[in-house]
Amino acid sequence: MKSLLCLLTTILLINPADLRAAKNDLKGSRPNIILVMTDDQGMGDLSCMGNKVLRTPNLDRFYGLSTRFTDFHVSPTCAPTRSAILSGRHEFRNGVTHTIKERERMALSTTTFVKLLARSGYETGIFGKWHLGDEDAYQPYNRGFTETFIHGAGGIGQSFPGSCADFPPNRENRYFDNTILHNDTIKSTKGFCTDVFFQAALGWINKQLQANKPFFAYIPPNAPHGPMIAPEKYAKRFLDLGYDQNTAGRYGMIENIDDNFGLLMKKLSEWKAWKNTLVIFMTDNGQAGKRATLNGEKVSIFTAGFKSGKGSHYEGGTHVPAFWRWKGRLGEGVDVPALTAHIDMFRTFTDLAGVTVPDDIQKIGGRTMLPLLENPKAKWKDRELFTHKGRWQKGEDPNQSKMKNFAVRTARWRWVGGNELYDISRDPYESTNVIDQHPKVVTRLQKAYDNWWKATLPLMVNENVPYAPEQPQKTRYEKQLKQSGIPDWKPLPF
Repeated sequence: MKSLLCLLTTILLINPADLRAAKNDLKGSRPNIILVMTDDQGMGDLSCMGNKVLRTPNLDRFYGLSTRFTDFHVSPTCAPTRSAILSGRHEFRNGVTHTIKERERMALSTTTFVKLLARSGYETGIFGKWHLGDEDAYQPYNRGFTETFIHGAGGIGQSFPGSCADFPPNRENRYFDNTILHNDTIKSTKGFCTDVFFQAALGWINKQLQANKPFFAYIPPNAPHGPMIAPEKYAKRFLDLGYDQNTAGRYGMIENIDDNFGLLMKKLSEWKAWKNTLVIFMTDNGQAGKRATLNGEKVSIFTAGFKSGKGSHYEGGTHVPAFWRWKGRLGEGVDVPALTAHIDMFRTFTDLAGVTVPDDIQKIGGRTMLPLLENPKAKWKDRELFTHKGRWQKGEDPNQSKMKNFAVRTARWRWVGGNELYDISRDPYESTNVIDQHPKVVTRLQKAYDNWWKATLPLMVNENVPYAPEQPQKTRYEKQLKQSGIPDWKPLPF
């Protein structure tokens, strides 16, 4: 057979590499990967998803050029989603059962896909929000990233009991001219936070392209997370329309994200980088906020039909946008309806990079999405995805919250909180509880959930961890300030 292939190749004057490309075999293709994940932006926060108030022309254009996973799910809140993406397994199995209280720290036993990519020759950078532990051992540079450019805690200026706290100057100077950790040095930046994160990412990406090095760029801005603060020129349009300051700030942040994403697209075109670069846009959880004030009256804001958002174990808490573009390799304007999730990104990225996942790391719960990227109609076995809000009180037995704020999702069903069942295939916005009509479905999902919980409980390693006696980023800042001062950050050219 091999000889026949060689003969046909010779006769037809076809390069074997061209045959491989024609089959769109993505495994081991080693593209550059850029993952942009915004904070608290939901399905209703894009004009391409139907929002008539927001203007997001760049993301709308990207949507039209992308392969879109239309049933893609994450966790209900931020640190859990970040942990699941990096580890390939449910956040609880990394010890992440909260966003604070030492329970946002990703277990040190977890190996990230980023570390595996770095070992294989990828440069790996993060620009924005980390939120998986502020202590040194948990920092991105110890989890596989070769370039770190982040704020502390779960948001700029946040400070909580224990270790989760941002650098002190950011508590007063929210979102502008922030103090940022750049690799091993804290630096002062100038400008609006999202602009700065994209500036840092673009300069670094340009450097990798010029050096002809494959790279993974993770751009997770803290926007549009609260407090809702946007540059005046972005908030003004919404204030002029009559919206309250909070909504104007939030929508302004989203339109600023769109401009920065447009700059990213423009630069990739200038650098002729699209053909070997996979770009992904997604959000970390469902939409934050459903109400606004318009000209003095309370109004509902657009939610793309979902009745819930951030922090919810219903569909709106976990169902998010997921747009993937790789020019010439993925379909444009193509929808993939298969049930996919954040835990699938680990094996997808390692497969793309041609990296073998070691047998001695954590058990990966996700799948590779390559079959769906190569053929959106590929067979995709049904599965159970487990959602739990977590956030029970510190020191409380997790078993007391087992049957609270949870859901099990399959391609057809969403079993919610033990007493609600929705047929998502017919009722995607969960308007009709059909639990009484499908007792066998509930029995099956209950058994799956019980087994999952039993296996997960021993891996919740942060539950009994006492509060740290100090805030690491505060201590680090004060030490550097005393010893050498805080230098200005100088962006790389792009």
